[in-house]
Amino acid sequence: MITRTRLAAGACALLAALTAGIAFPAGAAAGEPTGEDAPKVNLVLDVSGSMRTRDIDGGTRMAAAKQAFNEVLDATPEEVRLGIRTLGADYPGDDRKTGCKDTAQLYPVGPLDRTEAKTAVATLAPTGWTPIGPALLEAADDLEGGGGSKRIVLISDGEDTCAPLDPCEVAREIAAKGIGLTIDTLGLVPNAKMRQQLSCIAEATGGTYTSVEHTDELTDKVNQLVDRAADPVVTPVATEGADTCAKAPTLESGLYTDREEFGRQRWYRVDVEPGQELRASVSVGADRAVNPSYGVLLRAVTVHGREIVRGEAAGNGRTDVLSTGLRYPKAASDEEDAPAETVCLQVTNSFSVAAGVKTTPGLPLELTVDVVDGPSDADDVASFGLGRGWWLLGALILAGFLAGLLWGWLSRWRFAVWRTN
Repeated sequence: MITRTRLAAGACALLAALTAGIAFPAGAAAGEPTGEDAPKVNLVLDVSGSMRTRDIDGGTRMAAAKQAFNEVLDATPEEVRLGIRTLGADYPGDDRKTGCKDTAQLYPVGPLDRTEAKTAVATLAPTGWTPIGPALLEAADDLEGGGGSKRIVLISDGEDTCAPLDPCEVAREIAAKGIGLTIDTLGLVPNAKMRQQLSCIAEATGGTYTSVEHTDELTDKVNQLVDRAADPVVTPVATEGADTCAKAPTLESGLYTDREEFGRQRWYRVDVEPGQELRASVSVGADRAVNPSYGVLLRAVTVHGREIVRGEAAGNGRTDVLSTGLRYPKAASDEEDAPAETVCLQVTNSFSVAAGVKTTPGLPLELTVDVVDGPSDADDVASFGLGRGWWLLGALILAGFLAGLLWGWLSRWRFAVWRTN
């Protein structure tokens, strides 16, 4: 009787557990990204008429793109939410207004069904226009919501045919939203004008541009970019610098974002303990058209205004981002309770714009602050600017001296032998 009762209780418990498992699906394992913070990638493919050209490994550009996509879909990590958007895939006519609206979501950004995605790619045929700007705007909307890294990979074989919606301006607008979205571009058999446009799009969001002339190059690069999206990312913390050091926020080690007006300055404060080293770097991005010849200055000063060290960089219009950095080691103290030193970081820029270009909001600024233990060993400190090379130089001098003595002794001996003979 007791045995039957226990068996019945066990059966009821098992049934209850199974029922609970059906009613409440298991959550994500520890460390596994949820749907909200999973990395997202949107592949944007140019399917315009020029993709019929046969100049990649003996086949068409479209065939190379399809082969690359199939291999990429097979290799996409499980945690990545991947989507595919096309441009120029549906409208074959000559009406520019209609052709410049030709962008569609071929496969929605989400968990990847490889068979379904491959089937969708197989249906593509080179068709129409090249509306890169509109496609980028829609691709950014596809990635909205949730955390995690967000990346657009644009693959095109020609420059945009739908200006005045300039793709570079679109990329800067996306960057200005501060949603942490990166655009990487790949140019198939590029010309100079296309290379310039795709480079500008990538630089505006901190992405990369790559020219591609072979199918395996395309496959390898897209795979690399999709894998990169799955890498852990550090989310910058929004802060607001002040116009003076006295009013500046105190920052700890981390990555920060801010906005800086044209020709103005921003101040931040960092506390550095004796025996620690402050390492700071700043990047200021030109998210709109700016005049050539500009600069960025990062200074570390005391609260009394004395400059400690500075870092500066100058640009001439060839890049949309300008960066510089500095290091300040605080000497160790013999006092156990020696107070920390407050270091003021000043960021100044000399960007300017032509008449008619908006100056607000300010330029996007990214500041990295790292306070680490300073060098303590003698061999880790530079000696006369040589660092550890000092020891090598000393060894070479000693070796040269000994070699000179030996050579002199041998010369005198040979001379003495010659005179004797």
